[in-house]
Amino acid sequence: MAENHMIDIEKLTRFRRYLHRYPEVSGREYETTKKINAFLQDYSPDRLIEGLGGTGIAAIYKGREEGKTVLIRCELDALPIPETNTFDHRSESPGVSHKCGHDGHMAMVAGLAELLHQQRPGKGRVVLLFQPSEEDGSGAGKVLSDPGFAEITPDYVFALHNVPSFPKGQIVIKEGVFTPAVNSIVIALKGKTAHAGEPEKGINPAYAIAEIVREFRSLAHPDINTDHFCIVTPIHIRMGEIAYGVSAGEGEVHFTIRCKTNQRMKEIGETAEKIAREAAYRHGLKEHISWTQKFFANENDARAVQWIRDIASEQGFDLFEKETPFGWGEDFGLFTRKFPGAMFGLGAGEDTPALHNPDYDFPDKIIPVGVRMFYELIKKVTSGKIEWD
Repeated sequence: MAENHMIDIEKLTRFRRYLHRYPEVSGREYETTKKINAFLQDYSPDRLIEGLGGTGIAAIYKGREEGKTVLIRCELDALPIPETNTFDHRSESPGVSHKCGHDGHMAMVAGLAELLHQQRPGKGRVVLLFQPSEEDGSGAGKVLSDPGFAEITPDYVFALHNVPSFPKGQIVIKEGVFTPAVNSIVIALKGKTAHAGEPEKGINPAYAIAEIVREFRSLAHPDINTDHFCIVTPIHIRMGEIAYGVSAGEGEVHFTIRCKTNQRMKEIGETAEKIAREAAYRHGLKEHISWTQKFFANENDARAVQWIRDIASEQGFDLFEKETPFGWGEDFGLFTRKFPGAMFGLGAGEDTPALHNPDYDFPDKIIPVGVRMFYELIKKVTSGKIEWD
C-alpha cells in the first residue's frame, strides 16, 4: 500500500466527522452538498456537474488520453434516527444521524479527489458521484434519469458499503447477487362505515386484511441459498379510527418484500397484487395497490469481482468470499442493472454496532483501505500507468 502521505488522513477524518455532525435525510442534503462542493474545489476536477437527481454532485477527472470511464459512487443521506452517542462529533441535527456510514463513504470518495488531483489517470475518465436519497431507494433512479447524467455514461461502476461484524479493513466480496431486491407494497382498502352495533350494514376491511396477512406469509421462502428466496415482512396495519361505536370502513396494510433476484421479485409482486385484489373482491372492498422504496437486486459483474479479488490480494488486504447475499437493500442495484460493475463490503469491525443502530459510528481507521481499493480499481479499468511516489 502506498504511504499515507499521498492522502491527508487527518483531513479526511476531520471531514468525515464534520459530515457526521450535520446529517441530512434523503432529498434534503443541501448543506452536505455545499460541504462536498467546497472540499472538491481544492482538488480541481475537470468538470463538476451539480444538482444531479436533486442534490447530487459528479466530479469528473479526465485522463491524458481517451479511454474507458469508471464511476465511483457514494451516498449523501443520513437516517431519521436519533443518535445516542456522546462523543464530540455526535449529530447536531435533532432526530437525524449517519447510522449507515454514508459520512465515511463520502470521505473515502473525497480522498480519491485528492489523489486524482495529484495524478490524473493515463487514459479515460473517472467520475466521483455523490448520490442523494439512497436510504429511501429513489436516488439512483433520479440520478440516472437526470439529463446531466447523459454526459457521463460509465463503462464500469463501483461502490462499497461498510459492514459491521466483519474485521476492520477486510474486503468482503460475492459474485452474482450482493444485495437482494427489496420492494414495499401498500394495500389500501375502501369499504363502508357503519354503527358498531350494526356491522352488517357496512363493509369492514378487517377480515380482508387478515386474509392478506395470512396469504402473504405463504409467499415466504427463507432459504437464501436458493433463487426462490423470499422474505415478506408486515410493516404497518391501520384501519378506521379509535371509536368504539363505529365499524371501520377503510384501512391499509404495508409489507416489505425481499427476493434474491429481480425476476423473482417480479413474480412475487404479481402474486401479491393478485392476492390483495381477490381478497378485496371477496369482501366487497375497493382496493388501491402501490409500491414504494424499490431497490433492485445488486448483481455483481464477474470480471469486476475478479478485479476486486486481485486488488485485495495485491494490496495485502484480508479477503472474505461471502456465500450468500446480504439481507439489506441497496439502490446501487439500479446502476449494476444498467452498467457492469460491483459493490463490495469493507469490514467495519466485529465489535462495531450494527447499521441503523442509534449508537453506530463509522470507524475512521478503514478510510485509507477504501480509498486504496477504489483507486486501484480505477487503474484496472482505465489501464492508465500511474506511478506512486
